[in-house]
Amino acid sequence: MLKRLFNILLFIGLATNVSAQELNCTVKVMADGISGQGQDKETFRNMQLAITEFMNNRKWTDEQFGPQEKINCNILINVTQTLQGVQNGFSATLTIQSSRPVYNTSYMSQMVKHVDKEVQFSYNQFSPLEFNDNRVAGNNVYVSNLPAILAYYAYLVIGFDFDSFSPKGGEPYFKKAQNIVNNAPEQGKTITGWKAVEGNHNRYWIVDQVLNPRFQALRSVMYSMHREALDNMYLKPEESQKIILNSINSLSQLQKENPGSVLLQFFFNAKSDEFASVIAQQPEANRGLYVTMISQIDVPNVQKYNSLLK
Repeated sequence: MLKRLFNILLFIGLATNVSAQELNCTVKVMADGISGQGQDKETFRNMQLAITEFMNNRKWTDEQFGPQEKINCNILINVTQTLQGVQNGFSATLTIQSSRPVYNTSYMSQMVKHVDKEVQFSYNQFSPLEFNDNRVAGNNVYVSNLPAILAYYAYLVIGFDFDSFSPKGGEPYFKKAQNIVNNAPEQGKTITGWKAVEGNHNRYWIVDQVLNPRFQALRSVMYSMHREALDNMYLKPEESQKIILNSINSLSQLQKENPGSVLLQFFFNAKSDEFASVIAQQPEANRGLYVTMISQIDVPNVQKYNSLLK
């Protein structure tokens, strides 16, 4: 990585020891939904520790990260039921959120905010989570699926973070995520979320659209919104706001060409509050145009945008 100019300027003079790990991930595992099914609570405590170690202690890139450069993220795994016929098998939802700092402020800009409802796996509390990019499916597809899903999202988080510091900087990590999709564990209809035919809003389509040239405009917005706008907001507020408002035009055209895009919604799940904040700072006479445009792109957050007109 190009040492991420922002972090060099912000943290120069701090500790010089370099850490190889990229993520600073807080993990919580909940299993209230199956608490009455004879499940050992210790299993889920150990699962939480294992996932934390997997995300934070693994080296995900060839880059060097200082302690203050680590990417902050949060993972919540809510175990909802056991998998019939699968030893130590569970079905869960995974919620992941990540953020990056904004230059000259204490503000953390949300980069990823996503819920994955297709998480099926087997977990042995006495075995570590293992993952190999060259052998994603491993020896047991159920055991391999949890680390495969975690690795997939680790690469997405890193990819979007890198995209925000340099144009298409996350490309190598999105390709690693796509490699996981292409070699993911398979087991009929029991393991889902990896295939194009299983729906148009799953793990397959997120990374497929990230790497598709048709969505280059969104990758460009990721860079301009963060590096050119948010990082300069303190010193050049009007110019920075204009960059963010102009990006709505690019995203509107992208939505017209790709209606129902999972990637666009993935983006707005994380960024809608920032767009709303910038629109709210515009003269009242100008807000209507921006609200109309962005409401057509980001339908789930229409109420949030409409409230800016009241």
